[in-house]
Amino acid sequence: MKYLAHFFSWVFLPLFMPTYGILISLFVPAYSTNMNMSSLYFAPTPSKWALFTIFFLFSVVAPGLSFILLHRFKVISTIDIERQRERSLPLLIMLVYSLVLFFLLVYKAGATQLPRYYYALPLSGVAVTSIFLLINRWIKISLHAAGAGILLGFLAVFSRSQDQFSIWWLLSALLAAGLTLAARLYLNKHTPLEVYTGFILALFFTAGIHTYLA
Repeated sequence: MKYLAHFFSWVFLPLFMPTYGILISLFVPAYSTNMNMSSLYFAPTPSKWALFTIFFLFSVVAPGLSFILLHRFKVISTIDIERQRERSLPLLIMLVYSLVLFFLLVYKAGATQLPRYYYALPLSGVAVTSIFLLINRWIKISLHAAGAGILLGFLAVFSRSQDQFSIWWLLSALLAAGLTLAARLYLNKHTPLEVYTGFILALFFTAGIHTYLA
Protein backbone atom coordinates (compact mmCIF):
# COMPACT_ATOMS: atom_id res chain seq x y z
CA MET A 1 0.00 0.00 0.00
CA LYS A 2 2.85 2.39 0.76
CA TYR A 3 4.33 1.90 -2.71
CA LEU A 4 0.92 2.49 -4.29
CA ALA A 5 0.45 5.65 -2.24
CA HIS A 6 3.82 6.97 -3.41
CA PHE A 7 2.96 5.99 -6.99
CA PHE A 8 -0.33 7.90 -6.94
CA SER A 9 1.39 10.87 -5.31
CA TRP A 10 3.83 11.10 -8.21
CA VAL A 11 1.37 10.34 -11.02
CA PHE A 12 -1.01 12.97 -9.65
CA LEU A 13 1.55 15.62 -8.81
CA PRO A 14 -0.05 19.09 -8.53
CA LEU A 15 1.97 20.33 -11.51
CA PHE A 16 0.62 17.56 -13.74
CA MET A 17 -3.10 17.91 -13.03
CA PRO A 18 -3.92 20.98 -15.18
CA THR A 19 -2.11 19.43 -18.16
CA TYR A 20 -4.17 16.25 -17.77
CA GLY A 21 -7.27 18.41 -18.07
CA ILE A 22 -5.91 20.17 -21.15
CA LEU A 23 -5.08 16.85 -22.83
CA ILE A 24 -8.60 15.57 -22.21
CA SER A 25 -10.23 18.76 -23.49
CA LEU A 26 -8.13 18.72 -26.66
CA PHE A 27 -8.15 15.06 -27.66
CA VAL A 28 -11.32 13.50 -26.24
CA PRO A 29 -14.34 13.82 -28.57
CA ALA A 30 -16.52 16.74 -27.46
CA TYR A 31 -18.85 19.18 -29.16
CA SER A 32 -20.72 22.27 -27.99
CA THR A 33 -23.13 24.67 -29.68
CA ASN A 34 -21.92 27.42 -27.32
CA MET A 35 -19.10 29.14 -29.18
CA ASN A 36 -17.61 30.63 -26.00
CA MET A 37 -17.14 27.17 -24.49
CA SER A 38 -16.71 25.13 -27.66
CA SER A 39 -14.32 22.23 -27.84
CA LEU A 40 -11.05 22.31 -29.76
CA TYR A 41 -11.35 18.62 -30.56
CA PHE A 42 -11.87 19.41 -34.25
CA ALA A 43 -9.00 21.91 -34.40
CA PRO A 44 -5.90 20.97 -36.48
CA THR A 45 -3.65 18.58 -34.57
CA PRO A 46 -0.53 20.83 -34.79
CA SER A 47 -2.54 23.69 -33.26
CA LYS A 48 -3.72 21.47 -30.42
CA TRP A 49 -0.19 20.28 -29.64
CA ALA A 50 1.08 23.86 -29.78
CA LEU A 51 -1.52 24.93 -27.21
CA PHE A 52 -0.76 21.93 -25.01
CA THR A 53 2.97 22.70 -25.20
CA ILE A 54 2.39 26.22 -23.90
CA PHE A 55 0.43 24.90 -20.94
CA PHE A 56 2.98 22.14 -20.31
CA LEU A 57 5.92 24.56 -20.33
CA PHE A 58 4.39 26.98 -17.83
CA SER A 59 2.49 24.46 -15.70
CA VAL A 60 5.12 21.70 -15.45
CA VAL A 61 8.53 22.44 -16.94
CA ALA A 62 9.15 25.99 -15.71
CA PRO A 63 7.94 25.53 -12.11
CA GLY A 64 9.52 22.06 -11.96
CA LEU A 65 12.93 23.41 -12.95
CA SER A 66 12.47 26.28 -10.50
CA PHE A 67 11.81 23.83 -7.65
CA ILE A 68 14.87 21.78 -8.62
CA LEU A 69 16.99 24.93 -8.45
CA LEU A 70 15.48 25.88 -5.09
CA HIS A 71 16.36 22.41 -3.82
CA ARG A 72 19.86 22.58 -5.26
CA PHE A 73 20.51 25.88 -3.47
CA LYS A 74 18.93 24.49 -0.28
CA VAL A 75 16.03 26.94 -0.24
CA ILE A 76 13.72 23.92 0.08
CA SER A 77 14.75 20.67 1.75
CA THR A 78 12.74 18.33 -0.52
CA ILE A 79 11.43 18.55 -4.07
CA ASP A 80 7.85 17.93 -2.94
CA ILE A 81 8.17 20.80 -0.43
CA GLU A 82 7.12 18.91 2.69
CA ARG A 83 7.93 21.66 5.20
CA GLN A 84 5.26 24.29 5.74
CA ARG A 85 7.68 27.17 6.26
CA GLU A 86 9.34 26.47 2.88
CA ARG A 87 6.17 26.73 0.81
CA SER A 88 5.75 30.49 0.42
CA LEU A 89 8.35 30.99 -2.33
CA PRO A 90 7.30 27.92 -4.38
CA LEU A 91 3.67 29.03 -4.17
CA LEU A 92 4.66 32.52 -5.29
CA ILE A 93 6.58 31.01 -8.21
CA MET A 94 3.52 29.00 -9.25
CA LEU A 95 1.38 32.14 -9.02
CA VAL A 96 3.78 34.07 -11.28
CA TYR A 97 3.90 31.31 -13.89
CA SER A 98 0.10 31.12 -13.91
CA LEU A 99 -0.07 34.87 -14.54
CA VAL A 100 2.54 34.64 -17.29
CA LEU A 101 0.61 31.80 -18.93
CA PHE A 102 -2.63 33.79 -18.87
CA PHE A 103 -1.09 36.91 -20.42
CA LEU A 104 0.79 34.81 -22.97
CA LEU A 105 -2.48 33.21 -24.10
CA VAL A 106 -4.10 36.62 -24.39
CA TYR A 107 -1.09 37.98 -26.30
CA LYS A 108 -0.76 35.02 -28.67
CA ALA A 109 -4.40 34.19 -29.29
CA GLY A 110 -6.28 37.30 -28.20
CA ALA A 111 -8.86 37.47 -25.44
CA THR A 112 -11.64 35.86 -27.51
CA GLN A 113 -9.94 33.48 -29.94
CA LEU A 114 -9.78 30.45 -27.63
CA PRO A 115 -12.64 28.87 -25.69
CA ARG A 116 -12.89 30.69 -22.39
CA TYR A 117 -11.93 27.76 -20.18
CA TYR A 118 -8.37 27.97 -21.53
CA TYR A 119 -8.09 31.48 -20.09
CA ALA A 120 -9.91 30.47 -16.91
CA LEU A 121 -7.52 27.64 -16.06
CA PRO A 122 -4.41 29.79 -15.43
CA LEU A 123 -6.60 32.34 -13.62
CA SER A 124 -7.75 29.48 -11.40
CA GLY A 125 -4.10 28.76 -10.67
CA VAL A 126 -3.59 32.39 -9.67
CA ALA A 127 -6.62 32.34 -7.36
CA VAL A 128 -5.78 29.01 -5.73
CA THR A 129 -2.10 29.79 -5.12
CA SER A 130 -3.01 33.24 -3.76
CA ILE A 131 -5.41 31.87 -1.17
CA PHE A 132 -3.01 29.04 -0.32
CA LEU A 133 -0.25 31.58 0.34
CA LEU A 134 -2.45 33.11 3.03
CA ILE A 135 -3.67 29.82 4.50
CA ASN A 136 -0.13 28.40 4.62
CA ARG A 137 0.56 30.73 7.56
CA TRP A 138 -1.67 28.52 9.71
CA ILE A 139 -1.83 25.05 8.17
CA LYS A 140 0.20 23.05 5.64
CA ILE A 141 -2.62 22.87 3.14
CA SER A 142 -2.26 20.02 0.63
CA LEU A 143 -1.02 21.00 -2.82
CA HIS A 144 -1.76 17.49 -4.12
CA ALA A 145 -5.38 17.91 -3.05
CA ALA A 146 -5.44 21.32 -4.74
CA GLY A 147 -4.25 19.80 -8.02
CA ALA A 148 -7.00 17.18 -7.81
CA GLY A 149 -9.57 19.89 -7.12
CA ILE A 150 -8.42 21.98 -10.07
CA LEU A 151 -8.63 19.01 -12.45
CA LEU A 152 -12.08 17.98 -11.26
CA GLY A 153 -13.39 21.54 -11.26
CA PHE A 154 -12.09 22.16 -14.76
CA LEU A 155 -13.58 18.96 -16.19
CA ALA A 156 -16.89 19.48 -14.37
CA VAL A 157 -17.46 22.85 -16.05
CA PHE A 158 -16.04 21.62 -19.36
CA SER A 159 -18.29 18.55 -19.48
CA ARG A 160 -21.37 20.61 -18.55
CA SER A 161 -20.67 23.01 -21.42
CA GLN A 162 -20.39 20.26 -24.03
CA ASP A 163 -23.36 18.70 -25.81
CA GLN A 164 -21.36 15.54 -26.41
CA PHE A 165 -18.70 14.45 -23.90
CA SER A 166 -18.20 11.10 -22.17
CA ILE A 167 -19.09 11.28 -18.48
CA TRP A 168 -16.49 8.59 -17.83
CA TRP A 169 -13.71 11.17 -18.04
CA LEU A 170 -15.32 13.19 -15.27
CA LEU A 171 -15.73 10.04 -13.20
CA SER A 172 -12.06 9.21 -13.85
CA ALA A 173 -11.07 12.63 -12.53
CA LEU A 174 -13.19 12.00 -9.45
CA LEU A 175 -11.46 8.64 -8.95
CA ALA A 176 -8.05 10.26 -9.39
CA ALA A 177 -8.98 12.85 -6.77
CA GLY A 178 -10.03 10.13 -4.34
CA LEU A 179 -6.80 8.19 -4.87
CA THR A 180 -4.72 11.34 -4.43
CA LEU A 181 -6.40 12.36 -1.19
CA ALA A 182 -6.23 8.81 0.17
CA ALA A 183 -2.53 8.55 -0.71
CA ARG A 184 -1.62 11.78 1.09
CA LEU A 185 -3.53 10.70 4.17
CA TYR A 186 -2.08 7.18 4.13
CA LEU A 187 1.47 8.54 3.92
CA ASN A 188 0.74 10.90 6.84
CA LYS A 189 1.85 13.88 4.76
CA HIS A 190 -1.19 15.90 5.84
CA THR A 191 -4.02 15.94 8.31
CA PRO A 192 -7.58 15.40 7.04
CA LEU A 193 -8.23 19.13 7.51
CA GLU A 194 -5.28 20.06 5.26
CA VAL A 195 -6.30 17.57 2.58
CA TYR A 196 -10.03 18.27 2.45
CA THR A 197 -9.61 22.04 2.75
CA GLY A 198 -7.13 22.07 -0.14
CA PHE A 199 -9.39 19.97 -2.33
CA ILE A 200 -12.63 21.85 -1.62
CA LEU A 201 -11.10 25.31 -2.03
CA ALA A 202 -9.39 24.42 -5.32
CA LEU A 203 -12.53 22.71 -6.65
CA PHE A 204 -14.85 25.63 -5.90
CA PHE A 205 -12.43 28.37 -6.98
CA THR A 206 -11.77 26.58 -10.28
CA ALA A 207 -15.42 25.78 -10.99
CA GLY A 208 -16.47 29.27 -9.94
CA ILE A 209 -13.98 31.09 -12.19
CA HIS A 210 -14.80 28.87 -15.16
CA THR A 211 -18.54 29.32 -14.64
CA TYR A 212 -18.16 33.10 -14.31
CA LEU A 213 -16.19 33.37 -17.55
CA ALA A 214 -18.45 31.01 -19.46
